[in-house]
Amino acid sequence: MRVPALTLAAAGAALVAPAAVPAPATAVPPPVRPVTREEGAVTAADLLARAGACSQVSRGRYRTDADSRATVRVCGTRDAVFWKADLDIDCDGRPSARCNRRTDPVFADTTAFQQSDGRHLSAERLPYIVVPAPSRRWNFLSSGVRGGSVAAVVYHDKVQYAVVGDTGPRDIIGEASYDTARRLGIRPDPLDGGVPSGVTYIVFRDSHVRPIQDRAAAEAEGERLARLFIRKK
Repeated sequence: MRVPALTLAAAGAALVAPAAVPAPATAVPPPVRPVTREEGAVTAADLLARAGACSQVSRGRYRTDADSRATVRVCGTRDAVFWKADLDIDCDGRPSARCNRRTDPVFADTTAFQQSDGRHLSAERLPYIVVPAPSRRWNFLSSGVRGGSVAAVVYHDKVQYAVVGDTGPRDIIGEASYDTARRLGIRPDPLDGGVPSGVTYIVFRDSHVRPIQDRAAAEAEGERLARLFIRKK
């Protein structure tokens, strides 16, 4: 069961009105056009092999859901931090046809990080991941992670590059935007979508995409950083 994501958005930020005619929760999302990458692109197997051993950077472990045991460690290398968890659907941010208060009972129209124009991110249109809010267990800022940092999300044989776009509860991990799930072939419905396990999140330290909503830039930078990541031992 997904819990509402916490946000670090500035107090008094203007709220965006919900979509005028939201689609029902059962609406079928449009097909996703596969991202074309150059020959020899980094594969899911490449990334999983590099993230196979865990040097723990978190002081404790995280739960994947409010009612689950804490089993997930945040691991790290000099170049990235990573964890293996489930994928819950984050539909927060600017209201849209498939992400709004009607389709998601715990919908919040804000995200911790905003676009270059000051608007909150769109979970339906932007691949982003959620990191736990800073705590004694782990403070993502101390690991060179911030809003707009580049991440590789791996599920089965698929890799989707994304940005860090929102924060969640301090003790729960394993959440990504509607668009991230959709592009990985995971059911993106905020009510009953997601997967219970098998997702690896790799966030590259000290990386940043400007503007944060530039999906093409995240893809290009993600591929570059992923290649460097798998080459280093």
